[in-house]
Amino acid sequence: MPETFNAFAIAPPGIAPLVAGELRLLGMEPSEVSDAGVAFVASRRDLARANLWLRMASRVIVRIDSFEATEFSTLEKRAKLVPWADVLRPGAHVQLRVTCRKSRLYHSDAVAERIGRAIEAKVAGSRVELKAVDEESEPGAESVTPQLIIVRFDRDKCTISADSSGALLHRRGWRQAVAKAPLRETLAATLISASGWDMQTPLVDPFAGSGTIAIEAALRARNVAPGIARSFVMESWPNTNTILLSQLRKEARSLARGKAGVRIVAADRDAGACAAAQANAERAGVAHDIEVLQRAVSDTDLAALGPLGWVVTNPPYGVRVSGGADLRSLYQRMGDVIRAGGPHWHVTMLAAEQALVMQMKLPTKVLIKTTNGGLPVSIVGT
Repeated sequence: MPETFNAFAIAPPGIAPLVAGELRLLGMEPSEVSDAGVAFVASRRDLARANLWLRMASRVIVRIDSFEATEFSTLEKRAKLVPWADVLRPGAHVQLRVTCRKSRLYHSDAVAERIGRAIEAKVAGSRVELKAVDEESEPGAESVTPQLIIVRFDRDKCTISADSSGALLHRRGWRQAVAKAPLRETLAATLISASGWDMQTPLVDPFAGSGTIAIEAALRARNVAPGIARSFVMESWPNTNTILLSQLRKEARSLARGKAGVRIVAADRDAGACAAAQANAERAGVAHDIEVLQRAVSDTDLAALGPLGWVVTNPPYGVRVSGGADLRSLYQRMGDVIRAGGPHWHVTMLAAEQALVMQMKLPTKVLIKTTNGGLPVSIVGT
């Protein structure tokens, strides 16, 4: 296998600059930051550490080859020269994702068929699925995760990449109990990062649901690697240094702090949501770092927690969650609660409707524009 990889951390819209900051903290300098994510050169150790420690990226892929092809005969010949053995063991189960843009080879299914034949010819016993795989979907739901291969044709240039993560990186391994409209762990981590929370003053989520924001905050405060409890598909690559990966996990555990050392409150009016949040916190190992409270937003007393703090939350929005109810009064109450906390209480929240945000009567501004479940949303804050 190569000693270094041209790696790319895929990120949702608007979030790549924050992922670039994470990579710099890990000692990896980004070579390019785009709307789709962050490019960087990674050693094998770097690649494993990126998967272990990135809190906001969706997955990390590596480029394994790039070439030009304007005819299918050229594609077939060149595809057989791709170093498939770097990432595929004999008998590998492979899923292909193919996209074609402004290329003479524009039929993605036909491209996938040629690439699949090349893999099966070069990797003994391999099995290739030619079905389309969406950018944000899982490569598979099997006990052994298939290897996702991403093929992109752009203006006749073919770039072939291998996913190193496997299951999307938001799957930390601890969230099993869910409430209505669950928030992905990576987006919760993005809200916390965008808020500027200092990890020394209280953090409150008054619409906690499954507790994802509070749990991510506790894990961050304790410096727990988000991927510490899961595996990665790169571990199944040929010639993988399992000792290195074991050492990196051991190192990550040694860097974790025993407690958050700051008050983190997860509140929700729904008893089922509170039970889910408590169960998830226990699985994540941070139950003793989080106060799970069953209460309505109007019963939240921020001033009792101190003169300074952060509200980081994902309040209800849209008919899917509200059941058609008018949410304006709920946002008005939330604004009242935050103002009552004092001038040094900050709020960062996910919002889909600016009209609802305005009901809070707080000086908010849009920090990041992104998506949640395919819906355009903004992260707004004071």
